[in-house]
Amino acid sequence: MFRIGIGYDIHRLTKGRPLWLGGIQIPFEKGLEGHSDADALLHAIIDALLGAAALPDIGHYFPPSDPSIKDIASATMLARALKEVRLLGYNVANVDSVVIAEAPKIAPHRDAMRKTIARLLGIPVSDVHVKGKTNEGLDSIGQGLAIAAQAVVLLSQ
Repeated sequence: MFRIGIGYDIHRLTKGRPLWLGGIQIPFEKGLEGHSDADALLHAIIDALLGAAALPDIGHYFPPSDPSIKDIASATMLARALKEVRLLGYNVANVDSVVIAEAPKIAPHRDAMRKTIARLLGIPVSDVHVKGKTNEGLDSIGQGLAIAAQAVVLLSQ
């Protein structure tokens, strides 16, 4: 049996925070604003995992109103989501994802992201893909004000 889930996340860029994407810290003059470390790519993967298993979304498990999880690492959030999915008897078959950002460029960081995501999910690197796209100068992402991510996860049982 297979189940497919899709996830999406977007965060505003802001000065004074580190930039976390795909579980790695990327040198950049801005970071993503959020209650956690705001890793938009891991958040999209989390929602895709949870959605594929028909579980509640990321906000259910990690509400931004909960002060006890302020600045929580998205890798910790992913571990919790993966645990919930595995309790239902599912395994991650593969992940395909897109990071939409004008800057920084994703290509120089793609391999590190893929390795980190694969390690966090306990699957081979060959089952994880990360693509980088721009918005060609359009909207808040294109103007360099935000970074978004989309992910699709296939679960098997």
